[in-house]
Amino acid sequence: MRRIGIGRTGAWVTWRRTALVGLAFGAGALHLAAVGVLLMLHQRWIVIDTLSLGQATVLLLAAGAGAMAARGDGSRWLQGALGGVCAVLPLALLSRAMDALTLQPIFIALSPDLQAMLTLGLPPAAATPALLALGAVAGLVGAGLRAAPRLSRALLPGAVAVLVAGVFQELIQLMLQQYEGPIGAVRDFVYTWEGLTQEGAITVFLVVTLLAQLFGRATQGRVAAMEPARRRQIWAGIALAVIVVLPAVAGSYIGQVLMLVGLYILMGIGLNLEVGLAGLLDLGFVAFFAVGAYTTALLTADAPNALMHLPYWAAMPVSVLLAVCVGVLFGLPVLGVRGDYLAVATMGLGEIVRVIVLSDFGAPLLGGAQGVLHIPKPQLGSYTLSSPVALFYLTLVAAAIAAFIAWRLENSRLGRAWMALRDDEDVAQALGINLVRSKLLAYGLGAAFAGLAGSIFATMLSSVYPSSFQLLISINVLALIIVGGMGSLPGVILGSVVLIGLPELLREFGEYRYLFYGAVLVVMMRLRPEGLWPSDVRQRELHAGDETAALDAGADLLPARE
Repeated sequence: MRRIGIGRTGAWVTWRRTALVGLAFGAGALHLAAVGVLLMLHQRWIVIDTLSLGQATVLLLAAGAGAMAARGDGSRWLQGALGGVCAVLPLALLSRAMDALTLQPIFIALSPDLQAMLTLGLPPAAATPALLALGAVAGLVGAGLRAAPRLSRALLPGAVAVLVAGVFQELIQLMLQQYEGPIGAVRDFVYTWEGLTQEGAITVFLVVTLLAQLFGRATQGRVAAMEPARRRQIWAGIALAVIVVLPAVAGSYIGQVLMLVGLYILMGIGLNLEVGLAGLLDLGFVAFFAVGAYTTALLTADAPNALMHLPYWAAMPVSVLLAVCVGVLFGLPVLGVRGDYLAVATMGLGEIVRVIVLSDFGAPLLGGAQGVLHIPKPQLGSYTLSSPVALFYLTLVAAAIAAFIAWRLENSRLGRAWMALRDDEDVAQALGINLVRSKLLAYGLGAAFAGLAGSIFATMLSSVYPSSFQLLISINVLALIIVGGMGSLPGVILGSVVLIGLPELLREFGEYRYLFYGAVLVVMMRLRPEGLWPSDVRQRELHAGDETAALDAGADLLPARE
């Protein structure tokens, strides 16, 4: 009888855990509904008149609950179904509550449109069982995909391709709009102006699934046999090839987005020298970006307040040199400041530059709030770099040169001095490192890359305004370094793509794209604090505590074994 009691208790714990997992996913779905995200997603079709993004979100939450709730025992399928049901249960209760109560004055997002989505267009008596049944089916699918990894590897590529083709249908159609002939015929078959057609969705799913089956196994085996360093090099080469070819194929919008990513890569490389290597937290970094932009504008613009009318290639080195000088001047007052106090001090210096640009004192030269207009585009002989694609390639070349210089600096004597300075200033000084020279070089060289980015930015817009140089730019550059990986050049590139490129591609989602942006930052700092592509040194520093704990645990067990 005791064994029977223990078995019943274990079963109760298992089913209780299953229900709690599903309800946790359901609480997330309920929150998305209450703040309006679910309704916003529902307004975008993945497949026209078949599946909206909001409906797909609910099904994915139910499938995730089923996959997480399913265990390896014989009741896996029932656990998956129960997890899916519990995931949609809060939405079903919300729908019934909206029938009985007027909740929209309290929660604006709880509108009749949301209720129509939750009821699936059915009468209230049939809507709740139908929603729970869909949750159970989604939970079963999630449990099945977890139980059969081969099946999931076979189906997931096609499902993800349909999701991407449906969510980004406006962007994809914009890229394909310039093509006629066979490509235009494929576009018209897969899409209408409202979104992805049912025939197109089935075709995309089948084609991607077939290609994944044909090439996936052989490629996966070869990649798995490679060393990690070699694998990274191959992926980096593929990414570089895509970046080079994509703007020429996709058109001006993609070129402009990638150009913005390239400018942030330039600034990220510069700030990475200061923060990632030297440990100098600089929140006034946007000031150097502004110096480069305004210097180029004043030296090249066809405006009354322009100092002269130099060609861009003569003005760009002057902009970089002046940014270096300003960086050194900014470093002098904060040489003895460390840590958070240094961040506040540099933020104050950045605000000083913004106030000077906006002031009446600097208006005769800098234009005040009206800025500097009529900045010409760069020219290569008789060819003018006027299109976003052409300017992107200029930015790409500048970023490549900057990355090479930063890589050489990182492995130089100066780079090692910066890293010693970051770890402990007192010990670095005791070892003979000149703190003043090292800090000023970090500020000056970091400012050089920001000044180069500002110079290209001025030609991109053909004008500069004080409103373009807000504190948010410094915060974004710092965020992309943290997300990509402190002290890592590949991390700077990857962080720029994730935090700058993806929000630009999600611009059609309006203000909600910042919600996704914040969620990515929270998840990143929780799951991977060292960044997406961290440097080896940074990774060892963050996980040194885990290794020490493991060694201590092994030392504690050693006497017991003896």
